[in-house]
Amino acid sequence: MNQRPTLQDALLTVDDRVATLTLNRDDVRNELTGTRLIDDIEETVHWINRDERVSVLVITGSGKAFSAGGNIKHMLARQSSFAGDVYEVQARYRSGIQRIPLALSRIDVPTIAAINGPAIGAGFDLACMCDIRLASDVAVMAESFVNIGIVPGDGGVWFLQRLVGQQRAAELCFTGRSVSASEALALGLVLEVVSPEELMTRASELARSIAAKPPQALRLTKRLMKGAQRMEFPEFLDVCAAFQGMCHNTQDHLEAVGAMLEKREPRFAGR
Repeated sequence: MNQRPTLQDALLTVDDRVATLTLNRDDVRNELTGTRLIDDIEETVHWINRDERVSVLVITGSGKAFSAGGNIKHMLARQSSFAGDVYEVQARYRSGIQRIPLALSRIDVPTIAAINGPAIGAGFDLACMCDIRLASDVAVMAESFVNIGIVPGDGGVWFLQRLVGQQRAAELCFTGRSVSASEALALGLVLEVVSPEELMTRASELARSIAAKPPQALRLTKRLMKGAQRMEFPEFLDVCAAFQGMCHNTQDHLEAVGAMLEKREPRFAGR
């Protein structure tokens, strides 16, 4: 049994195979660069990948914001991640904010972003790194880096183009404009928009419906989806066949088939 990580600026709860990570720095709108949230996200992912009792991760923010991304006051003062010469700044990006996309690209379970409020810059990119996004109707989102004369240094463009296509991603990146929750829904950036009061209830409901599936098949499906982004098709089919062989030899597969034929609820053991 893996010990749950001790986090500094986030709260981690686990209920019925669903882990919820709440960014807990409302005092700075859950910014990522001036807090310990990068460490907290990375440690949470590392723990989940070693603990098969977790099947889904939900990420949300405390207070009014999902995440404001980087601290622009630190940028002006050339502090924190933004201090130093060209080499020092790029090194800080690699050892800092870029640890988030690398961690989430390695996570073995489905991820849901519950966007409770503004998701700006790197905060928006964090949401885009998740598999599914649900938004409160008061949420606003922006790929806003160009507005302050920088680029998406956290790799957000890689994710955004895959969500909305090259042309729309280009428009959002080049203008830096804000997108309302309703427009985000129309663009396919988010799956659903609900009231602020319903957001976490809906996120929990969706997470539980996913977590109710056979745990091993769920993690292998997540790995297939990640592999499909970078593998050639013939090699990808080989991996599909190997993973399928693994699934056919699990107890949960036989339990699922048996429950379906017997018209009863399955009882999965993660074996």
